[in-house]
Amino acid sequence: MNQIEIWFGIITRQSIRRGTFSSVNVLAYQIRDYIDSWNEKAKPFTWTATATADEILGKVRLIQTSVKKIINNNSKQHNQHHDIRVRQIDR
Repeated sequence: MNQIEIWFGIITRQSIRRGTFSSVNVLAYQIRDYIDSWNEKAKPFTWTATATADEILGKVRLIQTSVKKIINNNSKQHNQHHDIRVRQIDR
């Protein structure tokens, strides 16, 4: 998870999730107020991963391969579905 995702998780858990907001402006005010409060006592995030860079990159490559397979399978299914519809229309 990257630092942006961590930040949005924090603000969601600590400020937004259980709130009731009567309008978008009220929600925006709550978010700004939380950010101002956070920034008064801000500390940098600390990298806590125990894996090496090579292990992390290996996982990234594995995910890339899985995503490519999913995309290819979806493309094949879409094309097969399209071919069936074209044949049905031609009848």
